[in-house]
Amino acid sequence: MNPAPARRALLLPLLATIWSCSPGPTDPADLVVTGGTILTVDADFSVAEAMAVRDGHIQAVGSDADVRALVGPDTQIIEIPRKTVVPGLADNHLHRVGGGDGVDLSRVRTMDELLGAITERAETEGPGELVTTNSDWHEGQLREQRLPLRRDLDRAAPGNPVVVVRGGHEYILNSQALEKWEITTNTPVPEGGRITRYPDGELNGELVDTAKRLVTLPERPPRNLEERIQDQVEEYRTLHAAGLTSIRHPGSSIEHFRLLEEMKRRGLLSMRVTFLMRMRARSAAEVDAAIDGWGLEPQAGDEWLRLGGVKLGVDGGFEGGLMREPYEEPWGQGGTYLGLRTMPQDVFNEVATQLGRRGWRVATHAVGDLAIDQVLEGYQAANEVTPLAGKRWAIEHGFIPREDHFPVMNRLGLLVAGQHHLYVAGPSLEKYWGRERAEWTTPMRAYLDAGVMVSGGTDASVIPYPPLWVLHHFVTRETISGGVFGEDQRVSVEEGLRLITHAVAFLNFEEDLKGTLERGKLADFVVLSDDPRDVPADEIQVEMTVVGGETVFER
Repeated sequence: MNPAPARRALLLPLLATIWSCSPGPTDPADLVVTGGTILTVDADFSVAEAMAVRDGHIQAVGSDADVRALVGPDTQIIEIPRKTVVPGLADNHLHRVGGGDGVDLSRVRTMDELLGAITERAETEGPGELVTTNSDWHEGQLREQRLPLRRDLDRAAPGNPVVVVRGGHEYILNSQALEKWEITTNTPVPEGGRITRYPDGELNGELVDTAKRLVTLPERPPRNLEERIQDQVEEYRTLHAAGLTSIRHPGSSIEHFRLLEEMKRRGLLSMRVTFLMRMRARSAAEVDAAIDGWGLEPQAGDEWLRLGGVKLGVDGGFEGGLMREPYEEPWGQGGTYLGLRTMPQDVFNEVATQLGRRGWRVATHAVGDLAIDQVLEGYQAANEVTPLAGKRWAIEHGFIPREDHFPVMNRLGLLVAGQHHLYVAGPSLEKYWGRERAEWTTPMRAYLDAGVMVSGGTDASVIPYPPLWVLHHFVTRETISGGVFGEDQRVSVEEGLRLITHAVAFLNFEEDLKGTLERGKLADFVVLSDDPRDVPADEIQVEMTVVGGETVFER
């Protein structure tokens, strides 16, 4: 007979008694992460060995020995040998994942591939049926570095009206689509828009900004509440897989906000969201009507869903940024084209001032230097009525700031929400604006050196959403297909990480809640395959994403 089982039966009660008498931690951690490198991104960019989480917040960050002292019988321990932990990554300007319905052009890399995808859809739809694309692409990804214009699209689908959706500011139509919407060389150009022509004077199919309103695309079939919630849940899962734990939706509808409120109520909101309301008001009275219709208080919300203000816009995108000096490419205007002003100065001043009176923060889309001039004038007008100090009003994008802008930004306490558009669009911007302005686009180094609080993001789906690509671009200034643009505007890895963590939290008045890995802050963090100080960020994989101590993605 083996006496071992009998001895174990006698010893187990004794061992349990000894354990119960051991001085375990008073407040044991729910979760401990150890065995790798913890980049806290705090003020000193401290590096730690381990981190403990309790009740959804960071309990301790420090040495392995100190943190292991918080391990109790129910503590989950995550070992991350040779891996790196950073604060949850954030995006300061994310509309959505992907570019919506239509022909997917995100993976095409040549003009032939693009036109072939349109031809394939046209053959599937049948003669006379409308063919549209999604917006999740840019000509910078094409070997030819140019847009598909009317005559290209006519060859691809001669028997169908075709609308190519390019980003958020442009449509390109073939001849049948121009006929469908009765757009001719005699069509008046809407204020704040452009109808572009070939050198011979014929329409090339390009409609920019307000000219897009000449075309009415079919709306997506209505979805019920459960379908809309499921779509949003899946979208946030996709973003979690890229390391995102916080995003800022830059100008959406009250219906979208109410959807997120319902998701939060049901416990389905896994992403921390700051939400900007979209507004198209043209007077103080229209501002009041919009705000009263929303029935919302400025900056209402909590750590899951928070209002961040109102989004306005004063100029176009890549092809319509409002500039002090003409574009390099004349757009058929004899070298006098300065871009597009989408809101008159006096209207902008009135709207911004009224929003300030009503207690709402303002964030304004401004690409070109003349657009930034307009925003600063409007913000100064608002400041004379309701001081902006400490309000953290923002400029969205801020592609081409000038040295005279920086002192005004700092005096008004403004923030800049910048994105890595140059990463995709570098060659196109060089064609539009010339090499000097393209090299200067979104000059993070200049912003930081001038003391302007700037943060990072993507503008997805206009630009791809992975936040590690943002880090890679601003550290290297590399582009997908055009080499390095603006080498002197590179930032360090430490500065780059702050752009997509702490700086976004600061933009949203949440720097005391998140953005760094410090005791008491929300337990939002990402486990990376490698240390971005040693390995280029575009070669790093996201291994795990955690929000409030709960794993929302694991590779």
